[in-house]
Amino acid sequence: MNYLDQLRELEKLGNSMIRLAAEEWDQHWKILISTIMSARTRDEVTIRIANNLFKKYPTVEKLAKAELKEIEKIIKPVNFYKNKSKNILNCAKTLIEEHKGIIPLTFEELLKLPGVGRKTANVFLSEIGIVAVGIDTHVHYISNKLGWTKNKTQKGIEEDLKKLFPKSIWKEINPILVRFGKTYTSRKKKDGLLEKIKSI
Repeated sequence: MNYLDQLRELEKLGNSMIRLAAEEWDQHWKILISTIMSARTRDEVTIRIANNLFKKYPTVEKLAKAELKEIEKIIKPVNFYKNKSKNILNCAKTLIEEHKGIIPLTFEELLKLPGVGRKTANVFLSEIGIVAVGIDTHVHYISNKLGWTKNKTQKGIEEDLKKLFPKSIWKEINPILVRFGKTYTSRKKKDGLLEKIKSI
């Protein structure tokens, strides 16, 4: 079984035109905030709402001074918007008060920020070019289906994938699997393709 070939097959089958929530932002804080917002929310919704938020608050300093109710009003279409609004405001405040508005670039420091868990930290790091593997629902499902892991926890799956794949491509894993997962919304179609890929 060639895991690398399987990954490349997933890449070929996924729609490369799909923009993911962490991609194409011009500043680090925007990548982080949109990734916080993207949990359990469709990327296309997150991108649209993040654009609205960043239009109203074009700097992290302005976001840190925002009213909670204003953030809630803007990001209402994303799931768990009340909780995320608190996290976004507190994250922006923490960045200003403790980091002079600059996002720390280590996994451990990122985890100390409000609203940032393993997946958000890893997706952020890989987006800015630091090797990491972000585990979301797509990565969880596809990795288990293909037998890359038997783990059910984010940390366990992450560790298994890091053992399986060379470090040089860790940051490709999440975008490839997420694009594949988003391209085939029918579970039946997805599972059929995964069965074929399994035999590679």
